[in-house]
Amino acid sequence: MQRRHLVLAALIASAVAATAQAQTTKLTLGHGAAPGNPRHEAAIKFAESIKARTSGRYEVQVAHSSQLGDDAAMVTALRSGTLDMSANSQGAIANVVPEYAALGLPFLFKDIESAWKLLDSPVGEDLAKRTAAKGMVVLGYWDNGIRHITNGKRPIKSPADMKGLKIRTPPDAMTMDIMQALGADAQQIKFSELYVALQQGVVDGQENPLANIASAKLYEVQKYLSLTGHNYQANPFVMSKRSWDRLNPADQKLFQEAAVEATQYQRKLSKEADEKLLAELKAKGVQVETVQRGPFVEATRSVYNKWSSGATGDFVKRVMQHAQ
Repeated sequence: MQRRHLVLAALIASAVAATAQAQTTKLTLGHGAAPGNPRHEAAIKFAESIKARTSGRYEVQVAHSSQLGDDAAMVTALRSGTLDMSANSQGAIANVVPEYAALGLPFLFKDIESAWKLLDSPVGEDLAKRTAAKGMVVLGYWDNGIRHITNGKRPIKSPADMKGLKIRTPPDAMTMDIMQALGADAQQIKFSELYVALQQGVVDGQENPLANIASAKLYEVQKYLSLTGHNYQANPFVMSKRSWDRLNPADQKLFQEAAVEATQYQRKLSKEADEKLLAELKAKGVQVETVQRGPFVEATRSVYNKWSSGATGDFVKRVMQHAQ
């Protein structure tokens, strides 16, 4: 009799576990950063928060390091509904929602807090509406930092030192225009392929925030770092509208709450990374140059002229006005 009770208890426990598993909805969150990067750490925190807030009804699986394709491929997957979420790049999303490019105007923000202030303003709300119209729901604006230039050829102290250098950029028209205005030859290479491209001399250098340079170990194949601070980029944290619409209103609220928490965490990590990584990169033998911003600002004025008179000119002017 006791054995029969034990068997019955085991069967009940197994049935309960199977029912709980069947009720768990799995979602995928993809991004292009490596473990240790603030983007990945915040994605993990978001996944943990969702599991806790929904009592395990939702499980978010994080795919890092472009395991699901590059940022552009993930944007396509988001819009079609084959990917649920992504902490994506400003450049890739700007190819669908061109107004995002305005955030990367050269030398627009004095610091990252100024950029966050703009993103958390009605300007960010406007971007979110435009993004929703393209099949993606903005859950938060994560930080991809102020960007700097590395190369393996020579120290960069002035725009003249940029002339003729092959510099990798993301597929972002604004960043390409900035590099070209500074005299460089802008070339597009997937971030997942960048280390090898630098190592083999396919390109001379690249531009990224310090956190990306460190987590991708680009310092191993780049000798010179110039703190140009030439532009800012965000990492929009977005969800496929198709996946979002499948959530009931109560769960949508829980996802929004978890996203706010993850956004604050990611921004905190990003700021802390910038403050400590410079010393670490110097210790690894990277030669760091602090440039005079004036000549770089002057050299990129043509970028402002081009974008303020282009198809998204009104939005560009609005961003410029808010930033000032």
